Amino acid sequence: MNKIMRGMIIDINLDPTPGSETGKILPCIVVTNNVYNERVPVIQVVPLTAWNLKKGEIKTNIEISPSPTNNLSKKSVADCLQTRPIDRRFRLVKVRGKLTQQEIDKVDQALKIVFGLR
Repeated sequence: MNKIMRGMIIDINLDPTPGSETGKILPCIVVTNNVYNERVPVIQVVPLTAWNLKKGEIKTNIEISPSPTNNLSKKSVADCLQTRPIDRRFRLVKVRGKLTQQEIDKVDQALKIVFGLR
């Protein structure tokens, strides 16, 4: 099994999904801490979706531009409201790359808003 670290971008098969949940194979950001990532197969991820102006204006959506480090193919948003647990043994498709520390900090701020943390 690949070593999964916080801040990595991994492609996850999110199907099947009911209702308005984000589905299909999407890049996702690992947001669980590395102790959990090493010990349990269930990790928490934030899906990335295609950027557009409307999505870019949402306070809890974080804009991520493609780079050689993250290996994204297009401008995206981390939709922190769609955070979900996944079992990587069954849903992991591939490891894509990682975020910069500045991007991780922005995701952390958005997660604090979503979950009402200080």
